[in-house]
Amino acid sequence: MNSWGTHMINSCVTAAEMAAVGMGLPQDTFTTRMNEGSHLLSPTASDLMKYDVGTAFAGFHYDLNFITIHGKSRYPGLYLWTRDWKKSAVKIPQGCLLMQAGVMFEWITGGYVLAGFHEVVYTEDTKRVRDQNLQDNREQGLHKSTWRISSTLFSHLRYDVDISPMPELAHLYDAEALVKYSPMTAHDKLCEELRAINLAPKQSYFNH
Repeated sequence: MNSWGTHMINSCVTAAEMAAVGMGLPQDTFTTRMNEGSHLLSPTASDLMKYDVGTAFAGFHYDLNFITIHGKSRYPGLYLWTRDWKKSAVKIPQGCLLMQAGVMFEWITGGYVLAGFHEVVYTEDTKRVRDQNLQDNREQGLHKSTWRISSTLFSHLRYDVDISPMPELAHLYDAEALVKYSPMTAHDKLCEELRAINLAPKQSYFNH
């Protein structure tokens, strides 16, 4: 798990460097802010024998971190929305990873990069793959799992980083962004998002 998590965080670092260069910023603009961030490797598991079609394993949402990276799941069910609000099923090619921007990336770029909306649902395709695996297990003596495993890592900006829209990117956002994306630290934003979903700690771990 440590090895896999290291590969995933390194991929996020590479993507952050590429994004910075693409925006005309120094290569380490975002990665220095990621240094010592509370990155979280958080695989989730869903028992496909316990639930049925229509169950939402993760309802429509965006992520509260900087960049989220997903490994390929053995079962379908992940959906995302494009900027023009078209819903699409995610199909990750073998050997590839999927990355999505979190709300901290949106905040620090003044909305130039938007947090990706997504959900995970038990679909007919999910059930079809599960049933085929069950059949293979019976007929071929295999041991294919009927659990949907999501291998996900959430990379973060360090808690004390100011995520106000960067002045260096002012040419990429308008004046309204400075009102919409108010000044705060990464920790402030994390607490704000946790309060919104009733998961905020009773007290802050950091003093400001």
